[in-house]
Amino acid sequence: MNTDSFLILLLSGVLLLVAIYDRRSHRIPNLLTYPTMLMGLAYHCFTHGLDGFLFSVGGLALGIGIFILPYLMGGMGAGDAKLMGAVGSILGPRGVFIAFLFTGVVGGIYALLLLTIKHEYGKEFIGRCGTVLKTFIFTGQFIPIPASKKAGGPKLPYGIAIALGTLFYVFLELSGYDFPV
Repeated sequence: MNTDSFLILLLSGVLLLVAIYDRRSHRIPNLLTYPTMLMGLAYHCFTHGLDGFLFSVGGLALGIGIFILPYLMGGMGAGDAKLMGAVGSILGPRGVFIAFLFTGVVGGIYALLLLTIKHEYGKEFIGRCGTVLKTFIFTGQFIPIPASKKAGGPKLPYGIAIALGTLFYVFLELSGYDFPV
């Protein structure tokens, strides 16, 4: 199902707002995610009927489903999961999955950059990883070591990674790139 340029403009604007808001406040407001979900559902429903509605619901469910486990484990906020759901309601299941893959790459690069810039966190993180690896080699047991309370680590507003990964996917899609997925 082809996504209309109106929806791409809407999604791009929402992602830009999310990136700015998440960078400043480390939150993604429901005021951006829920209306975007509804717009995606309504648009696809009105333009393609039941097939469009199912396409949008499938993307919404997959988008939230991708991030529900990290959210439940405390690795990210509910806003991140809802944002991926909003992306999915517009791009559908295939689109949100590919956007998720790009988001993961962007998020990984972003995390590495933060750890490089805030090198004290990076050194502490590498030290913990080394200790876990040594413990595993010598005992055969994987025993994770949590970050110390004072280390905490830099905040990673993942809405920025979601925005950049999704926009990169949308750009490639609009450029005519044929994804093998």
